[in-house]
Formats: sequence, C-alpha cells, structure tokens
Amino acid sequence: MASSWEELTLAFSSMPMFPFFDIAHYLVSVMALKRQPGAVAVAWKNPVSSWFTAMLHCFGGGILSCVLLAEPPLRFLANNTNVLLASSIWYIIFFCPHDLVSQGYSFLPVQLLAAGMKEVTRTWKIVGGVTHANSYYKNGWIVMIAIGWARGAGGSIITNFEQLVKGGWKPQADEWLKMSYPAKVTLLGSIIFTFQHTEHLAIPKHNLVFLYTMFLVGTKIITMITGTAAVPFAPFEDTLRWILFGWQQQFPSYEKKSEIKSSSRGSGSSTSKSIAGTSDKVKKKHTKKTE
Repeated sequence: MASSWEELTLAFSSMPMFPFFDIAHYLVSVMALKRQPGAVAVAWKNPVSSWFTAMLHCFGGGILSCVLLAEPPLRFLANNTNVLLASSIWYIIFFCPHDLVSQGYSFLPVQLLAAGMKEVTRTWKIVGGVTHANSYYKNGWIVMIAIGWARGAGGSIITNFEQLVKGGWKPQADEWLKMSYPAKVTLLGSIIFTFQHTEHLAIPKHNLVFLYTMFLVGTKIITMITGTAAVPFAPFEDTLRWILFGWQQQFPSYEKKSEIKSSSRGSGSSTSKSIAGTSDKVKKKHTKKTE
C-alpha cells in the first residue's frame, strides 16, 4: 500500500502542466475577464488593450514575482509558446462566432473541470516561486513566502493595479484591504512549502504537493457546487483574532467606564454648586425681607 501511495504521489508531482492544465488556467482567467462589465465592448473597440489585460490575468503572478525580485517584468514574453496559447484562447473567447466558447463554458461540469485544473497549476506556481526565491536568498523565509504567494495569487493584485490605471478600481475589491479565499489559501500554501523546503516540516515534497492540491481542488469544487462563498478558515481566523487581539477590546470599555464616572462626578459637583448658589440667593432674599 505504501509503495502504491508513493508511486501515485510521485507521478502526480512530476506531471507536466503544459498544455492541458495551462489551457485550463488561461480559459478560467480570460473568462473571468470577459464577465467584467464592459470587457466585451473594450475588446471590440480596443483589442490591444483587451489583449494586454488578458495577459495580466494569465501571467500576473509571474509578473509580480519578477517585480519583487528585481527581474524584468516582461520576462513572460520570452515563452513564445505560452503567450501564443494564451492569446489564442483570448481570441476565441472574445471573437468566436455565435459566442460558442462561452456557451460551452456555461455548463457546470466544464466549469468544474477547468477550475479544478486551474487549482492544480496554483500548487505548481507556489512551489516554483518558493524554489526560485531560495536561489536568490538562501533560507530567506519571508522572501520565499512572499514570492510563493505572489506566484500563486499575484494575478488579482496585478489586475487591481490595471483597474486603478483605467479608473475602475474599488477599495472593496482590493486584495490588500480584503483578502479573498484564493489569496489566503495561497499564502498558507506558501508558508507550508517554505517550511518543507527549509526542512522544518518533515514530509516528502511529493506527498505535500498531492495533499495540498487535493485540498485546493476539493474546496473549489464544493464551493462551486453549493454556490456558497464559505471560507473553511473562518473559525480558525476568528479564534486566532480573539486570542491575539481580542483582549485589547477590554481597555476601551474600562476607559469608557472611567469617563462615565468622571463625568458623573463633574455633573454631581456642578449640581452641588448650583444648589449651594440657590441656597445663598434664598438666604440673601430672606435677610432683605427681614430688614
């Protein structure tokens, strides 16, 4: 049983991403672009701008990691095969007669298959980013985690910058201000693979790749089938937030109580002063009447 498990995980970890998994990644990314308001009109009016935005969606993680490591941001253009493949998918999605590609993609089984294959590429990107960062900064944990996270989920951040340039950026959708579930799970994966790469996590790499990928694919398919945006990390996040920062909420309550006491004391002294003043006035009037 152990040998069959090892063979399965080794075969899975050595599986190439090109061309089928890359096609699924480009398909899901460009379809997400097409669903944005006004994307189809931009493609017809300004195809170059639409193509450039599609390339940001497809290669955004690699571009962001290159920027962080002071490498040429346009290095992805050196891979002519992937650029041509992504460009072909962009063309048939936006300009296919009768919108046949979008109609075929509208079926739920097709969406589940493409989304699951895209999550597989996320794992490969995280592992590649961690390994690439380690070649620059040996055992630099923070750098390895940052580059792995950028490779796996940097596309959403790059597209936010693109929306900012176009004037359509909204703070509610910013990944820095409100992290989505893919960004969170990618950050977690980057931390796990960094610890495994630095030998602080005693688990073979191929086993970790298989388990993490199955977790990504399973959660993605479940959320798509149920139609809910439930985050599996929400209970852990709430518990950790309460442990680290919940005790700080006690101090404002004490401050409010002290402010209420001081205000009550101040009001009490002012009322006593007013009572004393009125009594003095009554005494003065009484003396005047006696005179």
